Amino acid sequence: MSSTPPARRLRLGLPRRVFSQVLLMQLAIAAGVTVLATGLFLAPLGDQLDDQAMRRALAIAQTTAQQPQIARDLRGTAPSPDGPVQREAERIREATGAEYVVVLDRRGVRWSHTDPRRIGGRVSTDPSQALAGRDVMEIDDGTLGRSARGKVPLRDDGGAIVGAVSVGIAYDSVRARLIHAIPGLFAHAGGALAVGALAAWLISRRVQRQTRDLAFSDISALLAEREAMLHGIREGVVALDRGGRIRLLNDEAQRLLGIDGKALGHSPDQALGEGRTADVLAGRVTGTDLLTVRGQRVLVANRMPTGDGGAVATLRDRTELDRLGRELDSTRGLIDALRAQDHEHANRMHTLLGLLELEMYDDAVEFVGEVVGEHRATAEQVTERIRDPLLAALLVGKATVAAERSVALRVSDRTRLPDRLVDPRGLVTVVGNLVDNALDAVAGTPHARVEVELRAEGRTAVLVVRDTGPGIPPEHHESIFTEGWSTKEAPAHRERGIGLPLVRRLAERQGGSATVARARGGGAEFTVVLPEALTETGAPPALTGARAPRTAPEEA
Repeated sequence: MSSTPPARRLRLGLPRRVFSQVLLMQLAIAAGVTVLATGLFLAPLGDQLDDQAMRRALAIAQTTAQQPQIARDLRGTAPSPDGPVQREAERIREATGAEYVVVLDRRGVRWSHTDPRRIGGRVSTDPSQALAGRDVMEIDDGTLGRSARGKVPLRDDGGAIVGAVSVGIAYDSVRARLIHAIPGLFAHAGGALAVGALAAWLISRRVQRQTRDLAFSDISALLAEREAMLHGIREGVVALDRGGRIRLLNDEAQRLLGIDGKALGHSPDQALGEGRTADVLAGRVTGTDLLTVRGQRVLVANRMPTGDGGAVATLRDRTELDRLGRELDSTRGLIDALRAQDHEHANRMHTLLGLLELEMYDDAVEFVGEVVGEHRATAEQVTERIRDPLLAALLVGKATVAAERSVALRVSDRTRLPDRLVDPRGLVTVVGNLVDNALDAVAGTPHARVEVELRAEGRTAVLVVRDTGPGIPPEHHESIFTEGWSTKEAPAHRERGIGLPLVRRLAERQGGSATVARARGGGAEFTVVLPEALTETGAPPALTGARAPRTAPEEA
């Protein structure tokens, strides 16, 4: 078996590179246009030269026929090579450069000719139209070959037709003029083709730089890969052009931002409305890993400018991660509270054991009653005023945590909230965020106290959370509701500056509001108004007997 490799077959076809294909196509177009233009110019050029030659012959014939002496000589003399008509005709022929000037009588007999031997003979072509008084232009064959001819009637002094004048222009001279024009025409066409080729090369070089010398198949593959990547990744991608308009949205970006393909061609403000998300996409807020809230989603955005003046922004959904962070914070808080309660419980057991060993039974019973009654009073106080089990359970748990942090958490005497909430979990998120913020604000201060007020005004729920902390400066009353703004250090597992924006977003989604002011006696007072938060009187509650949510609210 031969080890000689098979010869490679010669493959003919277009080159693979975009640069080469564009150059060849443009050269072909330029050459085709040049050939077409040359052909279109040459096609009528022959007809134009024929027409010019016939008109010139006709003009010479008309001028000759206007001389009255020729008509008189035609009637007064006989046809002769030495006659006056022959002499005058030859003079005109030599003066005009015509091939021949023939004068004939009404019988068609020549009185002049370039060849004197043909004088006295009949003409070889039909003179009837000229003898009938009409001017004739034609290309025809005669005794001297093919020529462009002009024939006119010859009239005497009285206007009677006595003969005709026929003038011919050699057709070889017409063809020579045509052939003589072709080199110049080709020279101009070649110059135009050269300019077109240069322009094609320059354009192709630009295409080569812009396409990075890729082949069409490579570009198709890249586009297919880009589409698969953009619509397959779990990050939102938003591309903007140099005018700041959205030119690309992948599926994940549409899901995270809550928009669809109709947003293409619009600015972020037009597509999303005014807000931090639009500011981040438009580049008015700079930085890396920028936090923003869109609906109920916590997003992390990064924006990178592109070489054409546009930009590409990527969006990651941090909602689940942020929820896990809140759960971790809640778990740590509960662990700390349980650890403190375990320590306190051990102290109480030791006290109870000592009373029993000292046989102080009455004191022991009183001590146990006081401990149990203290916790029961707190729970009963909350459940009597707040009928929704989720909110009640949340505040009882927060009271325990607050006690371990040496903070007095109390429910206002004005609190009255029936079990008619439309969205208990949404209100749990709002209350939890505000209470956690208040506990953080007053922790470590003397006589720390947090007061929660929840009341129903018709179908509107009003929440007020007051604390005795340092308060919030008036100039920051709006800033605290901005995504990413916080005065507290962020934990390692998540970001700060999300809770209060979520509170305002939840309130505004229900047509309500979230504001902050200075509380009487110092501290901060947050007020959240939620219209249509309760069902009509007598309607079944939105959620009865539900368990408290597993996720703890976000801190600002």
